[in-house]
Amino acid sequence: MAPKNLGELFDAFEREAFRLETLADYGKSGNTEAYGAFLAGEPQPSDYNDAWVSELRSHTSRGRRIYRVHILARPLTPYLRFELGWGYTKNMTGGEEFFILDITERPNPLAGVPDFWLMDNLTPGVMRYSDDGAFLGADILPEGRAEEFRTYRDTAMTHAVPFTDWWSKYGE
Repeated sequence: MAPKNLGELFDAFEREAFRLETLADYGKSGNTEAYGAFLAGEPQPSDYNDAWVSELRSHTSRGRRIYRVHILARPLTPYLRFELGWGYTKNMTGGEEFFILDITERPNPLAGVPDFWLMDNLTPGVMRYSDDGAFLGADILPEGRAEEFRTYRDTAMTHAVPFTDWWSKYGE
């Protein structure tokens, strides 16, 4: 049976899960309380994102790869400083890999491509967001659309650099 939502996709993948992020602000999605704490200048709680890191470990400890590319431009938005500074650095402890496609001084090779997950090279899940970064839902596409999203993933990876290299140069 084909997965019907992102949760089912994430529970069912066997080899790899790739995520493309294209927005500069997801501040109305996910952990809004932590984002508020970040904006208030509070320190990162020691248990920040522990549930997600545990989920990551449940996959990466079985040899499954989880990785993402974020397309962004400098200067970073407050949300990107939060996501990269708190989220990426914490999630790396669970084995998730991050890459940055910095378009500050070059054209975006994936202009117009939406946010998506691609599971096991076969099943794309396209994310929908409002203009202010609120998650609206996801559309699970048929495997017949996978080649298009594999091409997007390969293009992203060709132009991206490892997050830790980028962060050591541009992180704040």
